[in-house]
Amino acid sequence: MGMTVMKRRIAGVLIAMLALGGCDSWIGENKAPPLPGKRISVLSREKMVEPDIGGTLAKIVLPPPEDNEDWPQAGGYSNHAMHHMMVGDALQRAWTRDAGAGAGKRRRLLGQPIIADGKVFTVDASSMVSAFDANTGKRLWEMDLTPKDTSEVYTSGGLAYEDGQVFAATGFAQVVALNAGSGRIEWRQTVSGPLRGSPTVRGGRVFAVTVDNQTHALAAEDGSVLWTHTGIAESAGLLAGNSPAVDGNMVVVPYSSGELFALRVETGAMIWQDSLATVRRTEHVGALLDIRGRPAIDRNRVYAISNADMLVCLDQRSGRRIWEKEVGGVQSPWVAGDYLYVLTNNNEVLALEAKTGRIVWVTEMQSWEDPKDREGRIVWVGPVLASDRLIVAASDGKLVSLSPYTGDMLGWEEAPAGISIAPSVANGTLYFLTDDADLVAYR
Repeated sequence: MGMTVMKRRIAGVLIAMLALGGCDSWIGENKAPPLPGKRISVLSREKMVEPDIGGTLAKIVLPPPEDNEDWPQAGGYSNHAMHHMMVGDALQRAWTRDAGAGAGKRRRLLGQPIIADGKVFTVDASSMVSAFDANTGKRLWEMDLTPKDTSEVYTSGGLAYEDGQVFAATGFAQVVALNAGSGRIEWRQTVSGPLRGSPTVRGGRVFAVTVDNQTHALAAEDGSVLWTHTGIAESAGLLAGNSPAVDGNMVVVPYSSGELFALRVETGAMIWQDSLATVRRTEHVGALLDIRGRPAIDRNRVYAISNADMLVCLDQRSGRRIWEKEVGGVQSPWVAGDYLYVLTNNNEVLALEAKTGRIVWVTEMQSWEDPKDREGRIVWVGPVLASDRLIVAASDGKLVSLSPYTGDMLGWEEAPAGISIAPSVANGTLYFLTDDADLVAYR
């Protein structure tokens, strides 16, 4: 591993520099040299993560990009292990469409766009589900999920698709099934509490986690309850929810208590349990134990990260910890071949060896709109790996591509508004949902 790979890349500094000169293709190579001078952290809570320098770190080799027709649920497929997606060499904005009500003081956009059957499905901040033509962006239908007996507006979770049905987790403590072709509501099932995470669907079963840390397994056909599982209730948690990961006969469920359960798909019986909590954190927000990022299951390993500074790799069968890192985050880990990419609470993007947890490179993203006065906190989401580009997006509207091999910044683009949801990828296209509920397609 060369010294350039081991150095820390300060992407925020490069963004400020590139803002003066522009960039022809935000996903393409940028050969601008780094600025001279001492590179220091503008982060306040923790010391920055450093690459592991002991031993020999092999050069990163990734599986080749693969084209995928669908992105049927949050995180892609039910195991949340998408590896290396395929997009065009020079992405350009193809279209932008209004997808409904944007985020506000009392409501948030939480659901990642899903793509299936040639359509893009979104849910806005007022629980309106919309379907768009994936190629042209033409709106095909919309359906308001607000129950007739309520006038309140609650933040909804997200969507999932299987066999011609779209399943929505709502803030009204309901899971709703819609016909994907027409938007007609086929059934509603009331559960124990509001849902802020997207459901996960696999093999005719819908799995949804409520804010009171209960998992409900429902029959996709009619919404009947197959089983429930209860974790430790938390009095406080992060606004966004989480989604279970399903692989084979196992569903891995994350809770806001920091608990991680492996359950049997058919019965909900526990296979193993872990807790991703540490006692080192003392700040108010840092004390929240949430596992907000979706766990990923790949080749008999489970990867999960909590807000409470714990990143783990577990043996899928036994739950035994293979490795752990004191790294916290609320974004979903991205597994690609023998490597894992993680975005931390300190706005750092890490590349790790999936088998050992050793950190190969670290890139610090810009954390403040005004770094000198530390004003205008920037929050990043992602990453997503597509055609040798690691893509992250920010609350100030920046879309940035990094090299997955070195962490160097390759380019950037300004979105129509801030982004708080990681993008989805299907048919060579990147789909972003901005905080203003603009659905933007790049291809």
